[in-house]
Amino acid sequence: MNTSLLKSEDFIFSENTKRKVAIYARVSTIEQADEGYSIDEQVRILREWCDRYGYEVYKEYVDRGISGKNIHGRPALKQLISDSNNNEFDIVIVWKINRLSRDILDTLRVVKNFKENGITFKSYSENFETETHQGEMFFQMMAVLAEFERKQISENVKLGMIARAREGSWNGGQVLGYDTVEVSNENKKKKSTKLVINEKEAQTVRRIFQLYLEGNGYKSIANTVNHEGHRSKKNNHFSINAIRTILTNPIYAGYIRYNVRRDWSQKRRNNINPSPVIERGNHTPILSEDTWNKAKAILEKRTGKPNRVHSGEYPLTGLLKCPACGAGMVLGRTTNKNKDGTKRVLEYYVCGAWKNKGTAACNSNSIRVDYADKYVLNKIAHFTNTDELIKDVVERINNGDKDQMAPVQKEYQIVIKSLEGITSKKDKVLGLFEDGVLSKGELVNRLAKINDEKQVLEDRLKPLEMQLNQSNQVEISVKVVKEVMTNFEKVYKETITTEQKKHLLQLLISKITIKDRKKIDTIQIQLNNHVVNRFTIKGEEKSSEDDFSSPFSIYFNI
Repeated sequence: MNTSLLKSEDFIFSENTKRKVAIYARVSTIEQADEGYSIDEQVRILREWCDRYGYEVYKEYVDRGISGKNIHGRPALKQLISDSNNNEFDIVIVWKINRLSRDILDTLRVVKNFKENGITFKSYSENFETETHQGEMFFQMMAVLAEFERKQISENVKLGMIARAREGSWNGGQVLGYDTVEVSNENKKKKSTKLVINEKEAQTVRRIFQLYLEGNGYKSIANTVNHEGHRSKKNNHFSINAIRTILTNPIYAGYIRYNVRRDWSQKRRNNINPSPVIERGNHTPILSEDTWNKAKAILEKRTGKPNRVHSGEYPLTGLLKCPACGAGMVLGRTTNKNKDGTKRVLEYYVCGAWKNKGTAACNSNSIRVDYADKYVLNKIAHFTNTDELIKDVVERINNGDKDQMAPVQKEYQIVIKSLEGITSKKDKVLGLFEDGVLSKGELVNRLAKINDEKQVLEDRLKPLEMQLNQSNQVEISVKVVKEVMTNFEKVYKETITTEQKKHLLQLLISKITIKDRKKIDTIQIQLNNHVVNRFTIKGEEKSSEDDFSSPFSIYFNI
């Protein structure tokens, strides 16, 4: 018998030699709705495959309702990659290669990472694995096809939406002042939507335009409407950017605007389309043509490059946290007049929420730039050069501060339970859609709200996990902390540009809190793999007792 022709599936491993398999499954909201892909079905098929060939399922990694455009925003895939770096399993299997990613570069990078860790990648449907040269070649061909398929789908969707816009139809999404309502269309299989005025929100839109025509600027308008109790579509305070977006949106005058940015599959911050689709819409306008034209004329008159101050010149922006609301502090300026008539400009770090949304969101809670910058640098230097302080911090870190961890653990459990509830909510909504109770439009809207809620919880979870992980860390030595702080101070002094100085501070500092009386309270230092590797000597000179091969994060206040 020629054993060289046998595949790995032809062997049934004993209990002691069972290979561990990681199952990865993904489905996007649209695929679930349109194509009938099912996470549970993918997992069931892959589990059966593992049972059939005597493999042990190490873990199921599942991303529900998430696009395969790239690997960003996919927690399960990120966890899969992290576990593969620790060699937790031998094989990764997916139902189809496009479940991993529809982007060829992402796919190749991830599979290359698996290969470097000695892990085989296998696709169930395409029937290949990367252990053989033939399988690796076939995998690369399928990756190219998967990306081609994604681009074709993207282009077809784009063309369809442009056609709808030219007909004056709304392409979906939420907009203040209108509700999206589904309408039956006998000539089409799928239901279409139309915009219907939400009168309560329309009053907010009219008020914003009224204030603008009266000569108010964006911040003044945001401050006024926030104080008057007006709220955004998601029931938030209005920001300066939100006001500008409303004032420049022709939808309120009865027009549909589409394809403003030309990069369909990329981040569309830049590359403005000089000739977007602007057509008379099928919806009822909120504003008169006269009001819209007057606002447009004011906007064109005021348009120009703002006298912007780059935040790179002010290294603590974002690191300083507002003592009232916790928002990052940004630069603010006031101009005072001296007795001799000359003007003096004073610079402050002020609450970002206040600067962007006005006093309805928060107060300025300002702190002088010259005081804050000098205080932080002096505090770091004092800590670096005081061995007793470093020793005390290291002892507290290594002892775990167990009493302080109790409330953190409690909050962590609450967030985890809430995240589990999110999964149940998603399953319930998908079930309602499958039963015909919810339309596709309602499904997309509900899932968008659930994903927003999930993002908030995940943002809360990350710092909690980092704090809890400290109690399970390997002990850190006084020598390492001393070396990190000393080298940081040296590199900072040798750095020339303000942007680089800001980057160094943000690398070492997690956050800075302020007392009520405009004085700095605590400076939270963060030590992790990246920081230690950046500010310690690598190789043989590093102490063998300090093992930082595993990911870790440590925080302490100075």
